[in-house]
Amino acid sequence: MLADGPVWALGAMSGTSLDGVDAALLLTDGVRIFDFGNTGYRAYGDEERAVIRAALGAWPGAPGVEAAAEVVETAHAVLLSGIEGADLVGFHGQTLAHEPQGRGTHQAGDGRVLAEVLGKPVVWDFRSADVRLGGEGAPLAPFFHFACAKWAGLEAPVAVLNLGGVGNVTWVDPSKEAPEAEGALLAFDTGPANAPINDLMTRRRGKSLDEGGALAATGEVVPEVIDAFLQDAYFFKVPPKSLDRDSFSGLGEAVSHLCDADAAATLAGCAVAAVARGMEHCPAPPTRLLVAGGGRHNAVLMAGLSVLLDCPVEPVEAIGLDGDMLEAQAFAYLAVRVARGLPTSCPATTGVSAAVGGGVVSEPAG
Repeated sequence: MLADGPVWALGAMSGTSLDGVDAALLLTDGVRIFDFGNTGYRAYGDEERAVIRAALGAWPGAPGVEAAAEVVETAHAVLLSGIEGADLVGFHGQTLAHEPQGRGTHQAGDGRVLAEVLGKPVVWDFRSADVRLGGEGAPLAPFFHFACAKWAGLEAPVAVLNLGGVGNVTWVDPSKEAPEAEGALLAFDTGPANAPINDLMTRRRGKSLDEGGALAATGEVVPEVIDAFLQDAYFFKVPPKSLDRDSFSGLGEAVSHLCDADAAATLAGCAVAAVARGMEHCPAPPTRLLVAGGGRHNAVLMAGLSVLLDCPVEPVEAIGLDGDMLEAQAFAYLAVRVARGLPTSCPATTGVSAAVGGGVVSEPAG
């Protein structure tokens, strides 16, 4: 039974960039943020990453899924067992397939396994309930972004952009009382972000990413590729909306004729253009864009956003947050909300029919 008042929750996130597992402690009552605790990171090795990559797009029972789940569970168990002080754990798992208007959403990794290993309650399967009720099941960090804006004492509308494998943005009006309140939030996936660049680097150079955007900085953008990219039907769809990691898998073919540097520069240009197009949906212009995720370390992405957007573009560290751990902290926050029966998504964040609390709580045996 979860104690009343603020509790320490340990959140974990393994994102679509496939770099590794982030973990972070958060002191929260599921409404307010009281403190931030220790963090940790466990990178996937090349072999582990290859196992997960081989299962991308697969659904439960398909070849390779069990092996991917074992990699995910083992990596989480190693990392999380080394971080003490948590009352419960929020475990997102690794998204392998996401088709909210079709087969649903699939995250590899079983929270029951982690509950036994860690000896603590584990909240997991955060997305399925939202999808069952007609929602996109993503993005799920917006309720936490709302809490962060409150914690930082912000009063005017801001936007929080996460540049992971896929980009997602949350427009926040912190003057509202609660995240599910009318007009408090709007959230959606903007488009591909780091994933196409990472895949390019893996294919052509045997590296997991373009560190700092160094390769892209030496290349020339090919505007015709970006123009064709922006004609995709996704960009004409009104949010909320979400994407699978490989929804734009054709981008790799689109830059296949380019040299490495020009391909990286053009893929970065696509990511930036997708964000700029998405920002047109904001209910009111944000006073600033706060960027989290690995993409904020890519100087080409950050410079491109500053050129195309009319508001200041800053890393979330500008308001005292940790941009590497924001999503892990989000799932710590959401775990407490699930345990206390509070909603974790609403019509403005996922398109679900009403505010809903997803997630499954697994207790260790005994």
